[in-house]
Parts: sequence; structure tokens; C-alpha cells
Amino acid sequence: MNTVANIPARLEGLLGSESVGISESELFEAAIAGQPPLAVAKPRTAREVAEIVRFAAAERLAVVCCGSRSKLELGMPPSRYDLAIDLTRLREIVHYDPADLTLSVDAGLSLSELSTVLAERNQWLPLGVPFAGSATVGGTVASGVDSALRLQYGTARDFLIGAEFVDGTGRICKSGGCVVKNVTGYDLHKLLIGSLGTLAAITRLNFRTFPLPESRGAFFATFPSCEAAFQFRSCVQQSGLPLANLECFNPGFAHLLAAHAEEALRFKPGDYWTAYAAFDGNQPVLRRIQRDLQTNAADHHAVHSEILDEKSGAMWSRELRDTPDWLRKAAPNLALLRIAGLSLTSSDAAEVVNRPAGPRHALLVRPCDVTYLAVFCESEARADRIALESQVSECMSLARTKQASVTLLHAPAWLKDRLSVWGPTRPDFPLMQHLKYAFDPQAIFAPGRFAGAI
Repeated sequence: MNTVANIPARLEGLLGSESVGISESELFEAAIAGQPPLAVAKPRTAREVAEIVRFAAAERLAVVCCGSRSKLELGMPPSRYDLAIDLTRLREIVHYDPADLTLSVDAGLSLSELSTVLAERNQWLPLGVPFAGSATVGGTVASGVDSALRLQYGTARDFLIGAEFVDGTGRICKSGGCVVKNVTGYDLHKLLIGSLGTLAAITRLNFRTFPLPESRGAFFATFPSCEAAFQFRSCVQQSGLPLANLECFNPGFAHLLAAHAEEALRFKPGDYWTAYAAFDGNQPVLRRIQRDLQTNAADHHAVHSEILDEKSGAMWSRELRDTPDWLRKAAPNLALLRIAGLSLTSSDAAEVVNRPAGPRHALLVRPCDVTYLAVFCESEARADRIALESQVSECMSLARTKQASVTLLHAPAWLKDRLSVWGPTRPDFPLMQHLKYAFDPQAIFAPGRFAGAI
């Protein structure tokens, strides 16, 4: 009779010993919430991924796919976790046609390596996502992490044109293609975005690429009040300026940003709200945008405004892009929420952050109704834990009343045990369940990790 104990040995027989990790360090690196797998499988091809999934389905093993492991803590810890599939050996650029602006790449290739290859042909994928220094292409899509460039370029959903993946039965499936205008069939590949590996093992992704902009620029201004900063932001949005990004953050976030990268940014925060804008194009376009931003900032009584040179602007863009990464490390007991679909006003922001009796807050408001909120727990004392849990629950309730979605991106383990990372169950949950079991009938992919314990 087969037992759990001989699973690693049987995997070695299937893949070869060099493709199975069983050392303590390898298992520790793949652990989620302190729970390691029995083994780490390291396939080299999509066919080997399919063999591993068929093996796992036959043995009723729970599988988690991973790459650089930068986002393994997203979502709930899986209810079962037997086998990790490390996809970083799948790293080939299968097809690249610069003239046609199309690309097909294996899921395990890192974003940084892909960016280098595209830059040689004066092209790029405008994915301003956190963890970009280490993240894989597949992990970026599967996690659905936010892009700081979505205002101008959209997200991966807007330029992912096809995918290859292995479903829960071990079949190699394809959706879309490598043509920008593809009108055949359904865009099933877009269901993989943000699925956290609960539907399938992504092995290959097809994208539309973009020409690199001629030049880039950036601007920031500080304002004496929340109201002034939001009025500036609203005026700029209504002006129709072609901005790649427009962010607004409170003094709490500004102090954390300065503590993290003060020397690189040359940023001295005060008790001010800050607005930041990034933009690209040719020099006449940049000059027009800079002039209009300065005029708008002066009209809204900015305390300070500054046009950043390209090098400084790149540093600011990088640090703001990586906010979810460095912010979760800012304190040992910190809850980081992402609220989507909430058109935050200055009064909403003041309600969230100006509660003298509540925990410290850091607030970052992005375009397209995306908000990041960090709530701090000052100590391990019971009263501080209760205050943190209460504040997070209130924020989730606020989002629910305004028909927004909220995700707890990072939190101490004890808080995840008490609150759902995904907030209240949504009305479309039965449809989500149906999709899960259509892709993964035995629920072997990361069971319990997604909303509603899918």
C-alpha cells in the first residue's frame, strides 16, 4: 500500500532525483505559514508538470505551485499542503516577434530577465508590480498583484492574450493564442489572473508587448491638508493629462516611505499629505504635463512641489511600485489591506486615518479606485490586538457598505485565524465554486487558499 512516507521516493522515480527537493532547507523555503510540503517537484517541461499533477490527483495530494516564493503568503494558508511544484526551470522565451508586438514565455522566467530581453528591442511589458526584482512571470499573473501603471497601460488582464496551463486532471490546456486580435473561443486564460494557483498550474503565457517610451518624468507635491491633496488629485484627473500614475498618501505613509528610502529619494516628510505623478512620452508632452501639474499644485496651495529628474523619478516609481513588499515588513504586527472599487474621497480618508483612539495608519490612494491601508498593532498586548482586529473589521465593513472588495494582503497569523483574508463571502461565490471544480475537480490545487476556502 502506498503511504505518505514514500511519496518523495516515488516522485524521484517519476522525475529523477535531481528534480525532487527533499532537503530541510528546500522544504523550509516552500513552507506556507510554517507548514512545509513533503517534497518540492522541479519539472523542466509542461509535460513533466502534467505528470506530477496526474500523480498528485491519483494520490489525492494537495499541490501548491510556486516560483520565486515572494507571494506565497497571499491568501489563506492552504488547508492541506503535500507537494510544491517549483516552476522556475520553465524559463524559455518560446516566441518573440518584435514587429508584431507579441511574446510567448514560460511561466518560470523572471520579470527582470524578460525586461532585459525586451529592452534590447526597445520594448517592454508595462507591469509596474511589486516584487519585480525576483517575481516570475507566472507568479505575477497568478497572484494578480496590482500594477502602479494601470492608469495608462491597464493591468496584465489588458495585454495577456493567451496561456498554456495544466488543469487538475493533468491535461495540458491552451486558451487564446499569440495574436493581438484573437476572437476565437473564450478568454479562459484571464480566469487564471489572481487565482493564486487554485485553478491550474500555469506553464506558459502570451502577451502583447509595448514600445518603450521616449522619456519619463515624475512630480510630487505636499499639501497642508487631506482636502487640499484630494482636490489637487481630482483636478488633475479631470484635466485629462496622460499620466501613467497618480498617487496620494497621508503623513503616516510619508514617514514610513522616508524611513525606508529617505537617502535615495531625498524626501523629508512633514505633517503633510503628498501627491505623486508619473508620466512618459516625448519632450514636448513632458513639458506640457510638468507645467500643468505645477500650476494645479500652486492653485491648491501646495506647501512644496518638485519636478523630478528621470533618475530620481525612477527611484520614486520603484519605491511606490514596491509598496506592498516593503510596507509589510515595516512592523512585526501590521495588517495591510487592499481595497478595490472604492472611490475614496477626502472625507472617507479622514474617517479612516484620523481616529485618535485607534491604531496608527498609513494610507496610499492609487488611481482606478485602488487603496492600500496599513494598520499597526503597537505591541503584543491583548488590548492592542483587539484594537487592530476591530479596526480591520471596520475597514472591511466600510468597503462592503460601499460595494467595494477588500483583501487582507498581509497580517499576523493570529489575525488570519480570526478574520477572513477575503472579507465577506460574495454573492457570486457559487459561480466561483463551479469554476473551481470545472478546472480542478478533485480540489488538489491549494485547497482552502482562496475565498470561501476554495
